[in-house]
Parts: sequence; structure tokens; C-alpha cells
Amino acid sequence: MNLHVSHSEYLPVVAADIVMIHRGYGSWQVQSLSDRVTHWLKLEPSSIQGRSPAALFPAAVPAITTLAADVIDQRQDLTDVKLRLFPEQQEFLADIQFAGLTEDYQGQIVRISLRSESVASKQNISFHKMVGSSPAMHEVFRKIRLYAASDAAIIITGETGAGKELVAQALHAESRRHEKPFAALNCAAISEQLLESELFGHERGAFTGALREHHGYFERANGGTLFLDEIGDMPLHTQTKLLRVLEDGRVQRVGGERSHQVDVRFIGATNVPLEQAVAEKRFRSDLYHRLAVLRIHLPPLRDRAEDIPLLVELFLQQFNLRYGKNITRLTNEAIRLLQSYLWPGNIRELRNVIERVVVESETEAIGVRAFTEWIAERQKFSNSKNIIATDDNQRHLPMAIPYTQTTEKNVYNPPPNSAHQGQKVDLSADLIRQAFQASDGNLSAAARYLGVHRATLYRHLQRLNLTRQDLT
Repeated sequence: MNLHVSHSEYLPVVAADIVMIHRGYGSWQVQSLSDRVTHWLKLEPSSIQGRSPAALFPAAVPAITTLAADVIDQRQDLTDVKLRLFPEQQEFLADIQFAGLTEDYQGQIVRISLRSESVASKQNISFHKMVGSSPAMHEVFRKIRLYAASDAAIIITGETGAGKELVAQALHAESRRHEKPFAALNCAAISEQLLESELFGHERGAFTGALREHHGYFERANGGTLFLDEIGDMPLHTQTKLLRVLEDGRVQRVGGERSHQVDVRFIGATNVPLEQAVAEKRFRSDLYHRLAVLRIHLPPLRDRAEDIPLLVELFLQQFNLRYGKNITRLTNEAIRLLQSYLWPGNIRELRNVIERVVVESETEAIGVRAFTEWIAERQKFSNSKNIIATDDNQRHLPMAIPYTQTTEKNVYNPPPNSAHQGQKVDLSADLIRQAFQASDGNLSAAARYLGVHRATLYRHLQRLNLTRQDLT
């Protein structure tokens, strides 16, 4: 079991978890359900344990006990099995895994994990919770597969929010250590005083407040993988201790006199150039050479804009499930808008933006207008930076490349009483006429301008008894 599971912004949606116990002779009991499944069933969590899965999911196709029995009989996990729990519900992809024996050895445990099927899974462009069809991401996937077989230290470079921890998790999952712990620690999120205690542990009484012995991350990750994020921010004296552990594999707790042998595969990540940190004497050169045996660079989102539609679809599925929405897509203009932005916050920022427009929208398709307020905020943020654009820093400016589509004036200057932010409104004849004329008589473009689906615009035209001639 992992010591640390990151609820990262860009994890593929796991819709549900079902844990069952097989008692033999076709006898199955539900041990636990995730909160989402409990919500679907409208049951109290206390009433679930021990129930028959056939009684809880009588209409599941295929029957979940049949899938679980196959896993036990074949002693082999099943992946990407299409499964529908309820007749009115979407079809999920299911992973069915044998999870071991019960504590009393009187039953076998099987776990079923469900996730939404996406374009990424259909086109085989997902890899351990990451999606991408760009050449840069395929190179990342290739290196993960290649480096996972080694125990050499790895440095992952990339900007904040690009998904460095996901790369570390994929390296662990692909390695021979995948059944051992994966421990993750952000060096920049912990005070300098506590970092050594968290890494190496401490003995009881080592300092004020140390009321008991504490196992550090190296000991907790023993046999598995230790991932240290933002390693470039580590204090120099802690770097010295880290180098010693990496050299001889022995950890001495703070306040302790004895050292402990550990077997850990080390992965570090940084969003600052370590070479520059070494030159500025902020990072030890000997530690740098010890760590930089293997290297994976995770490209920023602005350098792989072709992956944005895949990520958008993934996030739409996540937030549709979370908020009970049924938003099917972003319009082409909205996608082009997102692809024109430089994304200083990378995938984390994209996910936040999509969550925002999903919450605010009630339409089937999200158009450019849904991003109006966000664009204005980004412009204000950019102007407040007082940065002078030069050839050297132009690509690092925090604001978007100017959006030059024909709807640009509509995005920045929305007409009054429009479908602002994709909210559901009763479109007036004047508003529809204004959109129609601004779109040069193209109804599809007018619908996108208003932030509604074309079919929705047609329904309003019928309601208002308007024809094309009436709009000119």
C-alpha cells in the first residue's frame, strides 16, 4: 500500500471502488464501497458491509461476481473490462484485482475499480494516469518504460503543475518495486527545521516536542520508491545528509546513534535548473552528479498544445461526474482559445479553469463566451506584472498569446444580457440578431458566440418564430 497518494489535479477519473469477499461455494459479501457508489445506491455506509453484491447490483452487466470469480479462478487480474452497474448509467472501464486473503484466511478479497472511458483510453494514448499524443509526451512514456527497470537515481525536471509526481508514480508502477511503498515528500512545503526529521526520522527526546520515535520517509519507503519534489530548494546541510544516505544506504535518525540500512529507489524532481543552482553554490555539485544519473524532462503544457483537447475531455468527464452535469464538449473556438494561452500553471491551471466553466455552465457545449471573465482576470494579472516583452522572455510571459479568431471582440466585449459564462438564459430576438450579424449570417458561429449548442439556438428561433430573413 502506498504511503502517500496524491490527489493530483490531472488524475484520470476513478468513478468507483467495490471491495468484495469470496467465502467459497459462490458465496460473496461486499466488504466496502467508495463514497460515490454508496451515493448511487442511496444507502447508509453502515448498512453495506456483508450484503450480497448480487442484491446491491442486480442489473450489472456483466455480473460483477462473475468477473471476480474469473480473477480468482484464473489467478490473473482483468483490466479495461466494460461494465455498467445500473441500466440508466454510463458504461465504465473496470479493473478487477485479486487483493489478498482476509485476516482470518477464511475468504479471498477482490477489488473492482471503475473509471470513465475517454478518447485517451480508446486511442491508447494514456499511460499510468497521464494522457498525451504529442511527440514530447511519447518520449516521456518511452523513458519511463526504459528507466523503470533500473534502480539508478532519476531527476525529473519540469515546471510547477506539469505533473512530475505522476511521472514518479509511473516509474514506481512499472518497476519491480511496484508492490512496495511509494512515498512522496515536497521539500518546499516543509520548514527547514522539520525537513530532516521527516526525511531521516528522529528518536524520542531528540528535540523539544519529540515525545516518541519517528520513522522518516526513507524508512517508510524501504523496499520501494522515495520521491522528493522540489529538491532544488533543499537546504545545504540537509543535502549533505541526503548524499550520505544515497552513497551507503544507511539512515541515522535525528538524535540517534545507530544507523539503519534501507533499500530505496530514489527519484527527485525540480522546477529550477540544478546546474544553475550548483553554479550559484545553492546545490552541492557532488549530490548533483549522484542524482543526475538518469533524467526525464516533462514539457510544459504550452509546448504540447495538441494534448489540450485530450486533457479537456478528461476533465469534463471528471467534473460531469462530480457535479452531475452533462456537458459533452467545448466548441472548436473554445479549444483554440485554450491552445493560444501560455499556461504558466500548466495542467493544474487548465484543470482549474475547466472546473470553473463546468460549474458555471448549463449548456451542452461550452463556447468561448464562458471564458470571458477568466480572460479579463488573466489580462489584469498580466498587466500587474509590469513585464516588458523581449525576445528572451516573451515565451515566459504569464498571459496568453493574443486570441485572434473572428470572435475576439465578442470575447472581450460581451453584449449585455448575453449567455454570460455559459449560463442558461432565454435568448431574446435582439440578442440572437446581434450574434447572427456579428457572425456574418452563420448560425453555427452565432451559436458559438452565444455559448449555446446550435440545436439550442434553433429551438429559440422556433420559439420566437424567427427566420434568417428576420435576423438580417
